[in-house]
Amino acid sequence: MTKLTLRQRLNAPEILLTPGVYDALTAHLAEDAGFEALYVSGAAVAYTRLGRPDIGLTSVSEVADTVALIRDRVDISLVVDADTGFGNALNTRRTMRTFERAGANAIQLEDQTYPKRCGHLADKSVISAIEMAGKIKAAVDARHSAETLVIARTDAVASEGLDAALDRAMLYREAGADVLFVEAPASSGQLAEIGSRLANTLPLMANMVEGGLTPIQNAGELQALGFSLVIFPGGIVRAIARQAQDFYATLKRDGTTAAFRNNMFDFNGLNAVIGTPEMLALGKSYETFERNGR
Repeated sequence: MTKLTLRQRLNAPEILLTPGVYDALTAHLAEDAGFEALYVSGAAVAYTRLGRPDIGLTSVSEVADTVALIRDRVDISLVVDADTGFGNALNTRRTMRTFERAGANAIQLEDQTYPKRCGHLADKSVISAIEMAGKIKAAVDARHSAETLVIARTDAVASEGLDAALDRAMLYREAGADVLFVEAPASSGQLAEIGSRLANTLPLMANMVEGGLTPIQNAGELQALGFSLVIFPGGIVRAIARQAQDFYATLKRDGTTAAFRNNMFDFNGLNAVIGTPEMLALGKSYETFERNGR
């Protein structure tokens, strides 16, 4: 069966449910769970690589290195958070080329000022719509393949209102965006209005953040509203952080991991998940070499 490109998949009737990942291990686990695409979350990279909040502290090279390691481990589509393009339109061109070369199938660009912050934090500000349109065009012009998508995100709902955000989305479509993403609608009504006003233009993306500004809806509900792509970007970090906090507290209290062992892989279990036996067998296959005919 021929594998669909990300563009083809986003034009299919069923919404694309995409979990957030932040390294090769989480990417492998998500792929193994049967997902068709993954979201390399800028917030999750900041949380895990830096142990810091999502306030524009990560660099383009740190994200690109992360993408390259993930691409080396999984084959499915990668949607990569490119923040603000890490600068102006010329920086955005370079970001597109760098991330595409690392293995991205789509990059997401946002219209916040720099340094940016998580879309569900307060006190965001946005650049002019015209400047953002230039960044989108720069990314489109720079991509090597037309199958590398540009997702245009606007954070203007918080500062300019929903109507202004929708106007921005339409301008970003004119600039060449392949997918539209209105970040952080504050109600189910706003989500529905985004779907009703934009769904017949380009594929629409929704972002579900546990405890964030947007009411959590499941993939089926979002599909009914007209969305083609939904991400759950930082959920894996929140889940692992909670588990890790409990793990370390238990180890400190007991001096052993015994009380936690039903909630963790043992040595052999983890090796099975990450494919250690298969890798060792592959290595062994290279230990001898027989020339043709001998």
